[in-house]
Amino acid sequence: MDLWTKTLAGIIAQVFLLLCSSLGTTGEEVCDSALVSNLPPSSFRSSSQLSSSHAPGFAKLNRREGAGGWSPLTSDRYQWLEVSLGERTKITAVATQGRYGSSDWLTSYLLMFSDTGHNWKQYRQEDSIGSFPGNSNADSVVQYKLQQPAVARFLRLIPLDWNPSGRIGLRLETYGCPYTSDVVSLDGGSSSGLVYRSSPGPRRPPRDVVSLKFKTLRNSGMLLHAEGDGGLSLSLELERGKLQLLLRRGPSSEPRRLASLGSLLDDQHWHHLAVERRSSHLNLTVDKHTERVQIPAEFSHWEIEQLSVGDVQDFGSQKPKRSFHGCLENLLYNSLNLIELAKNNNHQVTAVGNVTFSCAEPVSIAVTFPGPQSFLQLPGASASSSSGGVSVGFQFRTWNKAGLLLTFGLPQEGGVVWLYLSEARLRLQIHKAGRALLELTAGSALSDGQWHSVELNSRRGRLTVAVDKEEGGVAHASFSLTAGGQLFFGGCPADEDGQECKNPFDIFQGCMRLLSVENQPVDLIKVQQRLLGNYSHLQIDMCGIIDRCSPSRCEHGGRCSQSWTVFHCNCSDSGYSGATCHSSVYEQSCEAYKHNGNTSGHFYIDVDGSGPIRPQLVYCNMTEENTWMVIQHNNTELTRLRPSPGGNQHSVHFDYSTEEEQLSAAIGQSEHCEQELAYHCRKSRLLNTPEGSPFSWWLGGPGAGRVQTYWGGAQPGSQQCACGLQGDCVDPQHYCNCDADRMEWTEDSGLLIHKDSLPVRSLVLGDIQRPGSEAAYRVGPLSCHGDKSFWNAAFFDKETSYLHFPTFHGELSADISFLFKTTASSGVFLENLGIKDFIRIELSSSTQVVFSFDVGNGPLEVRVESSVPLDDNRWHRVRAERNVKEASLRLDELPVATQEAPADGHFHLQLNSQLFIGGTASRQKGFRGCIRSLQLNGVTLDLEERARITPGVRPGCPGHCSSYGSFCQNRGRCVERVNGFHCDCGLSAYTGVFCNTEVSASFKSDTSVSYTFKEPYELSRNSSALPSSIYSDTTLRGENVSLSFRTNQSPAVLFYVSSYYREHLALLINKHDTLEVRYKLDGGRDAEVLRSRVKSLANGQLHTVTIRRLSDSVSVQVDQNAREEFNLTSDGEFNAIKSLVLGKVHESDDLDPDLARLASLGFTGCLSVVSFNSISPLKAALLHPDTSPVIITGPLLQSSCGSSASANPYAAENTHHLSDQSGSVGSGQPLVNAIRTDSALIGGLIAVVIFVVVTGLAITARFLYRRKETYRNQEVKGVNQDDSPDFAFNNQADPQNTSSENPKEYFI
Repeated sequence: MDLWTKTLAGIIAQVFLLLCSSLGTTGEEVCDSALVSNLPPSSFRSSSQLSSSHAPGFAKLNRREGAGGWSPLTSDRYQWLEVSLGERTKITAVATQGRYGSSDWLTSYLLMFSDTGHNWKQYRQEDSIGSFPGNSNADSVVQYKLQQPAVARFLRLIPLDWNPSGRIGLRLETYGCPYTSDVVSLDGGSSSGLVYRSSPGPRRPPRDVVSLKFKTLRNSGMLLHAEGDGGLSLSLELERGKLQLLLRRGPSSEPRRLASLGSLLDDQHWHHLAVERRSSHLNLTVDKHTERVQIPAEFSHWEIEQLSVGDVQDFGSQKPKRSFHGCLENLLYNSLNLIELAKNNNHQVTAVGNVTFSCAEPVSIAVTFPGPQSFLQLPGASASSSSGGVSVGFQFRTWNKAGLLLTFGLPQEGGVVWLYLSEARLRLQIHKAGRALLELTAGSALSDGQWHSVELNSRRGRLTVAVDKEEGGVAHASFSLTAGGQLFFGGCPADEDGQECKNPFDIFQGCMRLLSVENQPVDLIKVQQRLLGNYSHLQIDMCGIIDRCSPSRCEHGGRCSQSWTVFHCNCSDSGYSGATCHSSVYEQSCEAYKHNGNTSGHFYIDVDGSGPIRPQLVYCNMTEENTWMVIQHNNTELTRLRPSPGGNQHSVHFDYSTEEEQLSAAIGQSEHCEQELAYHCRKSRLLNTPEGSPFSWWLGGPGAGRVQTYWGGAQPGSQQCACGLQGDCVDPQHYCNCDADRMEWTEDSGLLIHKDSLPVRSLVLGDIQRPGSEAAYRVGPLSCHGDKSFWNAAFFDKETSYLHFPTFHGELSADISFLFKTTASSGVFLENLGIKDFIRIELSSSTQVVFSFDVGNGPLEVRVESSVPLDDNRWHRVRAERNVKEASLRLDELPVATQEAPADGHFHLQLNSQLFIGGTASRQKGFRGCIRSLQLNGVTLDLEERARITPGVRPGCPGHCSSYGSFCQNRGRCVERVNGFHCDCGLSAYTGVFCNTEVSASFKSDTSVSYTFKEPYELSRNSSALPSSIYSDTTLRGENVSLSFRTNQSPAVLFYVSSYYREHLALLINKHDTLEVRYKLDGGRDAEVLRSRVKSLANGQLHTVTIRRLSDSVSVQVDQNAREEFNLTSDGEFNAIKSLVLGKVHESDDLDPDLARLASLGFTGCLSVVSFNSISPLKAALLHPDTSPVIITGPLLQSSCGSSASANPYAAENTHHLSDQSGSVGSGQPLVNAIRTDSALIGGLIAVVIFVVVTGLAITARFLYRRKETYRNQEVKGVNQDDSPDFAFNNQADPQNTSSENPKEYFI
């Protein structure tokens, strides 16, 4: 036990020593001493006092002297309590208490600080919140620690609200510590300042740090100038209240501006400035805002030889307009205190001109007009004044473009004068009896936040209005004014009953100073003490202007503008939207565009959404299988190289159409990327053997790329080509065809598919210098498909299940987007909590989504109500955004719901717990369903990875056709995929990613497309021919025919279907340019002719025809004209159909003479989207001629002639010849900028063979079978008589056999 006791005592002793040493080290940094309790009563001042026992000297925390605290004579917002701390002091906290033993206390207040007792500056939390929370009773103490310590000599507290059952009562204390500094004052004269010259010695590392504080009333002047070797120099100059960083390459050279930072720096308050120079950049800090600035390369080894403070340099013609006039404090250069060195007459620092080591500040009293009830009333010229005119002067600054500055009446003339701002110009109007007697205009751009002076003078019949001492403009008029009564600045009293003051203009919000009436300055302190004039809702002895655009809250290059109370962001041309240009207007991938219903074309994609990477223009090639993103570079064509004996290598660099960070992000986001790499060669070796040094190589991957010694189709590091991997190179001893070094042309080509090696940055070809060497290379565009973030999903099957992630950091701006589908009526999608703040998105009911949060101003909710249920197990998209101006919520394509944030409220969202997805920290009200593509500030959360290790949550979420199936048009069928869907266009006459691309062809007079139906079963079973999957022994009791055409020919046959029984269906344009439908459903009778009343169909315009027959009833519709109904007299059965012909009909034996004559003429024009029941003969001929029973004779040109208007502005008409194609490759050399194919010849031979066989079988069938009774009639079952355009007939004898043979074939 003794040993244990000794051990424990030793541990306690060590811990005690450790704590003591810790306290000792941190005690030097403590700055929380009481500052007020020991001050004498003379250090306290107030606006008024209720009595001598309520004097301000009694306002000390926890004291009971006097009446137990300070109370003013009247309780209103014009009262204040001021404390003088004796010297400038660092203030870190403020505490308040009510008046002892009373019902008098404050509930909120403002804090002001000053060095002189004038020109007060309001302390703001988070740069916005002005008010502090007060007390709830008279005795408790409420202490508030300042987020940023204040340095001041004077403190003033202004009550805002107090106990409604009492009056203003206050005791206070402030905490802090002494503040020491070295100060220097520059009078603004020429050649006035400090000069530091560095000592000769060894070269220092390329890092310099300059820091200081400054205050000034001038908005321009030279502040710092650093000069080094080579005449290079950097300057910091004030210009219009902003700090400009300028670079000069010599004393007389034109300065180049590198950066601009800060605003309103001429407010006579201290501002902190720091400049840190590193080898390649500067970190420039003004107050709390830092900007990184790139500097030219010559500054990497630049050393400062002389540092000047103030205007002591000779800049020749580029001399600054003004010198700096103000005070500097704690001027440090690389830890050297230059002011202290100057005071001690150190040889390195020289004081030039009128320099004093104290801060002499001129007193300038300003007044702020913050709101609509603000006005200042001053007496005009006295009746005894002998001037006989008007003379008023003042300065103002504002962000508003409009507002009343001054108005007064003209008692002698019976009129009124208005001096006001309109469209940021100064305007003077004199009215009498509702009529304008005079209008003058002067100045421009006066809403820039700068101080502008105004002088209004009327003497001896001449009226003058001058802005900025005539620099900004002056206006004259011959008019005599004699003011009397009162002058009203900024506005009119709200309770003004008489006619003395009227304001038909906007209110003025801004600051004024240096007011003068009849050339006598106005004492605003007397106004504040109610000893002169009258006022309401003014802030006297301060200018409360705030630059809400510095720093700009507008993101992504949005342009900031402002008024007195709010700022606005112009997001045009930025690619982003919202109140702060935060959210991208573009999708993040081609995959996302496809699922919005877009087809192929050029699109801007923003791979990181609201992140810093800018949008990029890419081509989205949306095929039926994949959605490809194609990124071009500067040379994607096949490029020929000739022998170049002078050089050993040929190097080529590829510049891509996107920036580096865009390219890397796009590759990383894609599931698969590829790029073609091809080398055509004749006596030009490529890679050599894997053991030897390669002749050629390429660079690929991020940045400049890494050296790669493999070729397209091979594996990284293999130093092989595709043929080496497959073992089929022309020379088995080599791993590339070109390495055989033969005189014949050959090639090595293939796809590079390893994303780490993409894209190809440059290519180095080494064996091209020998005589006889020839080569050509091609590097294709970068193509990627798949979006890993778009389909990243998780399924939550319980209310108690959730995923958790690290804390979400969206302090100033946050955007959250995701898709969900569910069958539950409520649940929380997302929640993140802080100590007081929170953010949450939830499905509150089956039709409502709620976005709620709290940043310290109380909970705020944004709701969107849907007119359709959201628990329909379909995907719905949610996009929420919160920034310093507003919160917004968007659900699917419904209108955006917004809620404005308080203008001067808290705006930092401070969270500290885990982020919960699909549930809450309390494990209640969880979400049941799927969440997909969850992105926070452009960053995708990997739900699937976290779901794999979380019970109750499953990765992935199938079932997309219920949401996206409507994109499949024109009888296209939606097919599910694990990640997404695709449209099967097998039963559609259209093609394309959504089955909405017209399939059209141009026909000549000798063009014929014949689609052959299979022969009857009884015939085929006794024949040696191969059986077919579809037979013609089918009785059609109806057809659904549709097509579009464009022609100038009449008469002309558009469409012809024949039968083994001398029956037929023909669609033609007669000689009168009208449509005829000819039905012959009985071989022993003449054809029945149905004529449409629609005329002028051979006018070269696009026309659409739809024909529907059900038994003996036929309907015909042309374009948008009314449907025409007909009845047939035959039995309504179309038996044993044989073939369908488009264009010229070569078999005319079974035709009527008239129809045979017309059919022999052929068709010249355009046919498009031809459909006969469930087959698409034109589509089969154009897209699948080798696998479909079609015979093409004559020229058939695929074209976009059937499109009335192109839906894609980037699409170009491509015409491909599907017959008589031929190509030659000569001696085997590559076809540069051409396409090589041998498929046309093979296709032509197959077509001829099929034509001969089918013709022979048809002739045999004609002689063997005469009676149609020998056929087994199969009536169509389940025919729907609906008038829907998708109405179709199913006449397949063996549909299972059909689909199993080839789902892409286009048969009945």
